[in-house]
Amino acid sequence: MQKVIEMMNDMLAKSKSEQQADQVEFAKYKQFCDGTTAEKQKAVKEANEKIETLKADIFEYATDAQTLGEEIAAHDEDISVWGGDKKAADGVRAIEKADYDAMHKDLSESVDALERAIAVLKKNSGDIKQAAALMQFKALQGLNLIPPKAKRALDLFLNQDPDETLAVSAPEANAYESQSQGIIDMLNKLLDEFIAERTAAEKQESESVHAFRMMQQDLDNAIDHATAARTEKAELKAKKLQARADAEGDLGDTTTTRDDDAKYLSDLTAECEQKAADFSSRQELRAGEMEALNKAIEIISSGAVKGNSEKHLPQLVQTKASALAQLRADNMSPAQHRVAEYLKVKAHTLNSRLLATLALRVEADPFKKIKKMIKDLITKLLEEANEEATHKGWCDTELGTNKQTRHEKTKGVETLTAEIDELTSSIAKLSEEVSELTQAVSEIDAAVAKATAIREEEKEKNTVTISDSQEAQEAVAQALAVLKDFYAKAAQNPAAPEGMGSSSGGVVGMLEVIQSDFARLEAETTAAESQSQKEYDEFMTDSEVDKTQKTSDIEHKSKLKEDQSKSMVEKQGDLEGTQKELAAALDYYEKLKPSCVDSGESYEDRVQRREEEIQSLKEALQILNGEDIAR
Repeated sequence: MQKVIEMMNDMLAKSKSEQQADQVEFAKYKQFCDGTTAEKQKAVKEANEKIETLKADIFEYATDAQTLGEEIAAHDEDISVWGGDKKAADGVRAIEKADYDAMHKDLSESVDALERAIAVLKKNSGDIKQAAALMQFKALQGLNLIPPKAKRALDLFLNQDPDETLAVSAPEANAYESQSQGIIDMLNKLLDEFIAERTAAEKQESESVHAFRMMQQDLDNAIDHATAARTEKAELKAKKLQARADAEGDLGDTTTTRDDDAKYLSDLTAECEQKAADFSSRQELRAGEMEALNKAIEIISSGAVKGNSEKHLPQLVQTKASALAQLRADNMSPAQHRVAEYLKVKAHTLNSRLLATLALRVEADPFKKIKKMIKDLITKLLEEANEEATHKGWCDTELGTNKQTRHEKTKGVETLTAEIDELTSSIAKLSEEVSELTQAVSEIDAAVAKATAIREEEKEKNTVTISDSQEAQEAVAQALAVLKDFYAKAAQNPAAPEGMGSSSGGVVGMLEVIQSDFARLEAETTAAESQSQKEYDEFMTDSEVDKTQKTSDIEHKSKLKEDQSKSMVEKQGDLEGTQKELAAALDYYEKLKPSCVDSGESYEDRVQRREEEIQSLKEALQILNGEDIAR
């Protein structure tokens, strides 16, 4: 019986020790639960906030892409309309050019015919008979030297006075000289009209060509601008769509991780609550056990059960969960003198070197040479006007194109710089997230290793406890058998002392209680082992899922980081090229400025001065021809 008492004392001491160990282990486990729960709650909260931000970003990207698509469609429509306008303008210009060419040819042929007709009449306009004069005129008509308009005018001129009408039976007289001179004057007047009309047509054609070129340039600029805007918006739309796709991918990853963390948190919370409940229950049981043992020791003053019972008090069922972490221009005739003086006045008025130089030439050169020189100057000025209009059109085209290029390249540099900055920031964030995820995976591995070690140790203890409980039960059973057998025999022995075995019922009852306690210990330890193994298996499954998701996130973010790094290298190359193109456009603009921008006198002032010089030269010709100048 002493052995039973010693066993009970050992069991009491061990129960107190294990109660304290259970308290220490539970305090550690509770610290793990509180820390991990706080981390997971923070992770779930941050994930929910990130999910809301990503959803807003996805909606914004989709809306921007839709708006850009509508703007691209509007640009396409504008480009189509302007292309149609340009084609229509080409057709109108072709018709105008054909009409001008036909008119200019007709006028040039008329001028040529009149000049030859005048030359023939002047050569034969001496003292001739009327009939001969008439025959001469008719001969000119037969040679087609007089254009249709001039023929009609001369017919009216010759038939206007009936008294001067020629008759075959009338006596011939040398009186047609006056009539012949009238015809020449008429032809000269017509010649001047045709020349003036041709000059006007040439001027109008020049103006039409200039206006057409300006319109074409405006249309080209509009089309180029719209095309550039369309291209830019198409690229921006593609970026928005890519950003939406990336955000959707990130949303999916974040949602999955959030859900895993939420499940882990839920499981952990349930497990921690269960562990707390189990701890409380164990503490109560241990207290009750110690009370029972104390009482039993009081009852049993002697006797012993086999010496393994001191190792077998109810065991603390403990399952350790892992701490997990978480996872972004000399001899002068009067006419010459008048012309020279007139040109000097005009040269002074217009501040024209050309008219001043011509005034000096008029004073020095022969009369005939002066007229030719003036006509040549008029022709030269008209040619200069055409050349300058062409140069103006070229300048407008080059300046417009250069301005557009400078604008595009400047904007390109700004855009690429912003994109590079954004990529740099994104790459840094992704690096940080990959590092955090890698650390989290390491922590998961460490937690799994720790949980496994705890599980193995716990399993080993439980196995020993179950074995020893079974052994103790057998020992108590044997003791009970011995006592019961002894006291049964003693009761039948007449020689047995009176009162022997009177206290045996209490000891036997106590031993039976001890036997039932060992049976309860075996059952509870077996159930605790089964529950701990189940919780361990669930923890390992959750950890594996969490690790797999984080590993997938690491691969996804590492791939995204690699793609963005390549994209940044490409954009840095594009930026360098765009900066060189912008520098070239700025250099070309500086080359254009001397002839197209900083030429001193404006294009409109030069055109006005040239027109006034041409008008002054025409008036000088009128003075040389003896005509009055209209004032």
